[in-house]
Amino acid sequence: SVPACCSARYNLALLACFGFFLLYALRVNLSVALVDMVEPNTSLAKNVTSNVCPEHSSTINTPRNTTGVKYSWDADTQGWILGSFFYGYIITQIPGGYLASKIGGKLLLGFGIFGTAVFTLLTPLAANLGVGYLIAVRALEGLGEGVTFPAMHSMWSSWAPPLERSKLLSISYAGAQLGTVVSLPLSGLICYYMNWVYVFYIFGALGVLWWFFWMFLVSDTPETHRSISHAEREYILSSLKDQLSTQKSVPWRPMLESLPLWAIVVAHFSYNWTFYTLLTLLPTYMKEILRFDAQENGFLSALPYFGCWLCIILSGQIADYLREKQNFSTVCVRKCFTLIGMIGPAVFLVAAGFIGCNYALAVAFVTISTTLGGFCTSGYSINHLDIAPSYAGILLGITNSFATIPGMVGPVIAKNLTQNNTVEEWQMVFYIAASINLFGAIFFALFASGEVQDWAVSGYHLHRN
Repeated sequence: SVPACCSARYNLALLACFGFFLLYALRVNLSVALVDMVEPNTSLAKNVTSNVCPEHSSTINTPRNTTGVKYSWDADTQGWILGSFFYGYIITQIPGGYLASKIGGKLLLGFGIFGTAVFTLLTPLAANLGVGYLIAVRALEGLGEGVTFPAMHSMWSSWAPPLERSKLLSISYAGAQLGTVVSLPLSGLICYYMNWVYVFYIFGALGVLWWFFWMFLVSDTPETHRSISHAEREYILSSLKDQLSTQKSVPWRPMLESLPLWAIVVAHFSYNWTFYTLLTLLPTYMKEILRFDAQENGFLSALPYFGCWLCIILSGQIADYLREKQNFSTVCVRKCFTLIGMIGPAVFLVAAGFIGCNYALAVAFVTISTTLGGFCTSGYSINHLDIAPSYAGILLGITNSFATIPGMVGPVIAKNLTQNNTVEEWQMVFYIAASINLFGAIFFALFASGEVQDWAVSGYHLHRN
C-alpha cells in the first residue's frame, strides 16, 4: 500500500476533521451562550432543585463580564431555540446525500459549513431582532449542517480504500467530538471574560477561514486531485474498482427494501437517543440532582467527549488492523464494535443513576459510557460504505434522518419525565435510554451485513469483499 504520511487521502481526513470540529463547535456553542443570554429570573432555574444531595459551593468569585444583552425568554422559548436546529437538520439529510452523488461532496460540504458559519456570525443580530429571527437562523444553520455528513460519506466512497476505511473515517468524524470537547469549556470562558456575542463571532470567523483552505486543497475524486502522486491514485482506484456502480439512476426500491440498511437505521437511531439525551440534559442532571454547576466546570462537562474522541481514533486503527492483519471479516468487526459501543454505554448509564451523591463516580460513569460509544464509529457508523459505497451518502442521509428524531424528541420526553427532579425520575430517563441502546445493538447484530449489496453495483453482479 501507499504510505499514509502526507498522502492526499490523509490530508483530506485531517481537513475534514477540522471541518467537523468547527461544525460541532458551531452547533454546541448556543447551549452554553444561552445561559448568559437569558435574564437569571426567567431561566430554567424555576425547576425544583432536589434536596437529595448536599450543595457543592465551589463558586470562584472572579469579576465576570456582564455587558452582554439579556433577554427574557421562558423555558419553553429556550426549548424552541435549542430544538430549532434539528428541524432544519432533518430536512437536508436525504437531499444532501442525493446531491452529493450528483455534484460531488466537496462543494456541498464546503458550502454546508460556510453557510453554518455565516449564520453563526448573524446570531447576535438575529437575537436582537427577536426570538423568531433567532429560531429561523438556527433552523437555517441546521439546513446547512444537514448536508455535511452525507457529503463526507459520499466523498469517502471514492477516496477510502476498503481496508483503510475505519482509519480514515474515524479521523475525519472524530473532529465532531473534539469540537464538543473544546467548544464547551471555551464558550464558557468567552462568556465569562468577554461577552456572549464573541462565542458566535470567533467560531463563525474560524468556519469562514476553514472554507478557503477546503476549497483550495481538496478535490472530489483522486482523478481530479492536483497534487496526488501517481502511485496513490492508482492504489485508491484499483482498490475500489469492483465496488462502485456506474449506473446513473439511484436504485431506491431495492435500497429501501434492504435489511442491512434498516439494521444501520435502528442502530443509528438508538445510539443517538442516548447521545442527544446526554448532550442536552447532562448539565441539568449535574446541577439539579448532584447540585454541581457544570457551567462552572466546563472541563468536567467536556471530559466524556474527550474520552469518546480518543476511543474513536483508537478503535478506527484497531478495526482496520483486525480486518487487514488478522483476517477478521468486515461484518464481524462492524457487529462486535457496535455491540461494545452500545451495550457498554447502556450498562454505565444505568449505573450512573444508582450511585447516589457520589459526584466523582457519576462523572466517571458518564465518561466511560460516552467513551465506549466511540466504538460505534467503526461499527454501524461507517457500515454504509461497506454495503453500498456508490450510494453511501444517500444511505447516510436516510439513517441520519431517522437518527435526528431522538434529538427532537428525546430531550422533550426526558424533560417531561423529570418534572419533580427526583432521583427515581432520572433513573427512568437512564433506563429508557439504556433499553433503546440494547435493542439497537441486538437488531444490528442480527441483521447487519459487511458486503457490497447486489443492488449497489452496476449490472447487479456480486462481488465479495
